[in-house]
Amino acid sequence: MLFAVVSLTILGAALGVMLGLASRFFAVEANPVVAELEAMMPGSNCGQCGFPGCAGAAAAIAAGTASPACCPPGGRALAETIAARLGIAVDLAGLRDEGPKVASIREEICIGCTRCIKVCPTDAILGGPKQIHNVLRDACTGCGSCIERCPTEAMAMQPLPVTLQQWVWPKPAACA
Repeated sequence: MLFAVVSLTILGAALGVMLGLASRFFAVEANPVVAELEAMMPGSNCGQCGFPGCAGAAAAIAAGTASPACCPPGGRALAETIAARLGIAVDLAGLRDEGPKVASIREEICIGCTRCIKVCPTDAILGGPKQIHNVLRDACTGCGSCIERCPTEAMAMQPLPVTLQQWVWPKPAACA
C-alpha cells in the first residue's frame, strides 16, 4: 500500500514538472491587439459576422481582412471603438444602428418546437418541447439567430425597453 502511494506521488510530481516545462517551451505568443479587440466584442459567438465566433472576427479585424463594422450585435458604437483603437477610418454610412434589441416570443402562436433554443448562442431562451418559451432579456444579445429558425414566426426582435438600469440622457440638439 505504501509503495503504491509513493510511486503515484512521484509519478504525479514528475508529470507535473514535465507539463510545466512544456508550457514554457511550447508557448504560443498571442497578438495582444486581437485579445483586446475580442474583449471589446459582445462575446456571444453568434456568427453573424461570417467568422467562427468573436475570436475569429477579432483576428480578421486586426489582420485588416475584415471591417471594424462587421459585428451586427455590436453596432455603430463597437465599430467606432474598434476604429479608434486601431487608428483607422471606417465608413459607417451604410451601417444601420437601430439601438439594442432583444428577442421576444408571441406565446399565442409558439408551438414549442425548441428550434430557437438550439441555435441561441447565449442560452437566453427558456422552455421545453411542446411548451411555451420565454426569453431572458438580460441574457439575450440581440443576434437574431433564433428568428430564422422559428417555423411559426412567433419570434421577433423588439427594441430593448427603457428601464432605469439602462436609460441614458439623450444628447442635446445642436443649436442652429
